[in-house]
Amino acid sequence: MTLPSAQKMYALIEGTWPAATKLAIGPWTIRLDGAGGFRVSAATAEMPPTVDDIPIAEEAMRESEQTPLFMIREGDEALDAMLETRGYVIKHLTNMYAAPIDELATKRPPPVTTFESWPPLAAQTEIWTAGGIGPARIAIMDRAHPPKTSLLGRIDDTPAGTSYIGIAADCAMIHALEVDEAHRRQGLARHLTQAAAFWAKDQGASYLTLLTTQANDAANALYSSLGMTVVGQYHYRTLPE
Repeated sequence: MTLPSAQKMYALIEGTWPAATKLAIGPWTIRLDGAGGFRVSAATAEMPPTVDDIPIAEEAMRESEQTPLFMIREGDEALDAMLETRGYVIKHLTNMYAAPIDELATKRPPPVTTFESWPPLAAQTEIWTAGGIGPARIAIMDRAHPPKTSLLGRIDDTPAGTSYIGIAADCAMIHALEVDEAHRRQGLARHLTQAAAFWAKDQGASYLTLLTTQANDAANALYSSLGMTVVGQYHYRTLPE
């Protein structure tokens, strides 16, 4: 089974984690959602830009009170070099993982460990908030189109983790997987990922996908141990603070 390509993964991000506003200006897609994090507030090149096109994107983002931010995808090497010349620095080198659903949905988590919930419960919001995932990012989950769900993870009858899963085309993508600091390294992230695979399979998805920064050693080790494969990368370029 052929895994999703990097280009398909970029489309999955758009489909499952949508920006509040998108503008098409010149060669750019400009995302305007400054409080929602990099994925929903970065510009991307939809055709090869020139040096003269970069100020167009910068101006559009500044007019909306956003710091200029560019997502650099595979094939954007020339843009990456132009931005580096202008003083932009790299942020969030990110791995994109994928695996066939049938290879992940093989063993369910222990009973009463994970629960599906839409909309998310207050306990999940509290876990997300503690992990830095605030109202603006929860609003992204709200406006995403179904099929979608969230998962609550429990340890010793205590809410301890949560995640959001959306589906676009034949792929499910996990976002905002967060485990409470006091309950980490007890296997809950693995259980939440496995539970997501079973939910996605029930919805007819063929693949489970997710994103994690290259600096997150624990997450990269977990997803590799589950048999997931890195199918592409991306990073951001922004001006130094």
